[in-house]
Amino acid sequence: MSALHLRVVGPDGAAAPPPGSLRVAIATQDMKNLNAHFGSAKRFAIYDVSPVEWSFVETVSFDDVSDESGKHRAEGDDRITPKVDGLAGCHLLFCLAIGGPSAAKIVSAGIHPVKIPQAQSIDAVLERTRAMLSGSPPPWLRKVLAGAGAVAKPRFDEED
Repeated sequence: MSALHLRVVGPDGAAAPPPGSLRVAIATQDMKNLNAHFGSAKRFAIYDVSPVEWSFVETVSFDDVSDESGKHRAEGDDRITPKVDGLAGCHLLFCLAIGGPSAAKIVSAGIHPVKIPQAQSIDAVLERTRAMLSGSPPPWLRKVLAGAGAVAKPRFDEED
């Protein structure tokens, strides 16, 4: 399976997420909505999301995807690893569903999978993520932020 990356590149080339931001991947079939399972997603829309805004980074497209039947085509047929590799550098993955083996590979790559129960617009997902970052993030998101270096970790060895 091959992946096609279409990136927005600034004057300094491709960059890591800005400080205080998370890189978010969204499983999509149409680049408008979160509307795909991880395995059947033809594309992943990738954005940098901060407490103030979000910005499009790239689209990662795949030409060979699952049919959601739950059956493997052939022994050794690995369609998971290329997708995980294509999402390198992301902190969060939003999708409608993700199987156990895929979720394990995503987590071991340092990406936190988030299942959304029904399709919704990419803008709605990004706005909810931005709002969580600007307020008091839930515990699972605070853990992602700390792992991404997006927030300062409290130091208890300093005196006031």
